[in-house]
Amino acid sequence: MDINQSIESLKTKILAGGNIDENEAYFIADNLPAASDAIRSAAIEITAAFSDRTFDSCSIVNARSGLCGENCKWCAQSRHHNTGCETYDLIDRDECLEAARINRDGGVRRFSLVASGRSVRGKTLTAICELARQTREDTGISTCASLGLLDENSLRQLWDAGVRRYHCNLETAPSHFPNLCTTHSIDDKIATITAARQIGFEICSGGIIGMGETMHQRAEFALKLREIDPCSIPINTLLPIPGTPLEHQQPLSEDEILDTIALFRMVHPKVCLRFAGGRKHLSREAQLKAMHIGINGAIVGDLLTTLGSTIAEDKALIGKAGYNF
Repeated sequence: MDINQSIESLKTKILAGGNIDENEAYFIADNLPAASDAIRSAAIEITAAFSDRTFDSCSIVNARSGLCGENCKWCAQSRHHNTGCETYDLIDRDECLEAARINRDGGVRRFSLVASGRSVRGKTLTAICELARQTREDTGISTCASLGLLDENSLRQLWDAGVRRYHCNLETAPSHFPNLCTTHSIDDKIATITAARQIGFEICSGGIIGMGETMHQRAEFALKLREIDPCSIPINTLLPIPGTPLEHQQPLSEDEILDTIALFRMVHPKVCLRFAGGRKHLSREAQLKAMHIGINGAIVGDLLTTLGSTIAEDKALIGKAGYNF
């Protein structure tokens, strides 16, 4: 059986409700880019079969910025790097509520409070929980949170404040993670995700591509994510930030990004694959292709320390791809 026939067989398996196994995922990865056309075509059919035509939008606000003690090589907010990142302890309440209102009025479905640091604890956690509660009560928008490596008690505080989705990225393949961060591990992240799921949170977890990993490692990453079973997988493309150890990393080509999205769609046929940071790597045409291949959600508006796009721009693009916002 040639490569195209093998991909066709895997597509048929997925469309019938099955999941590809580990060897099959690595087979797809190891045949990229040689079999790009067949793999992308299969992903397009899978996306059309399983994706809701309502695009899953969310927005984020940087609730606490900078001075993080972790040494993640990609991050502008680490105190280990000299990036000139804006720093503050807690976003102003009125600024947060206004951001939530703007997003709600723009039709965005969810609003997430994101904070720098290994974890958010004590008075800051209490204050962010109150912000989440006020945001939900004032605007009616669904609230999410990304506050690092939290324990069960901290997560319960968030739950009691009305937060129902918790975000904690695995970031990359387990085999590559130690090359990028040594102050915490993927196992630390999984412990937080496990605790959040036991409480009842939906899980949002993805990561960043283009940090020196191979396509084979991206398959490893996709398979590891399948173990934790997120409902949403944000796919960031590295935007090399001056002052970080990855500032000279060569950006991925549009074709490699599209191939990676196709790989993720075949490993995760029914999960929301979400555009996140680094979209300015992609032309408008490539973004439209990505939405056909597998992207059916996005973080809209400004993205933490890297500029994304405006809600209006995203709405227009999403509509052109055939989705409802």
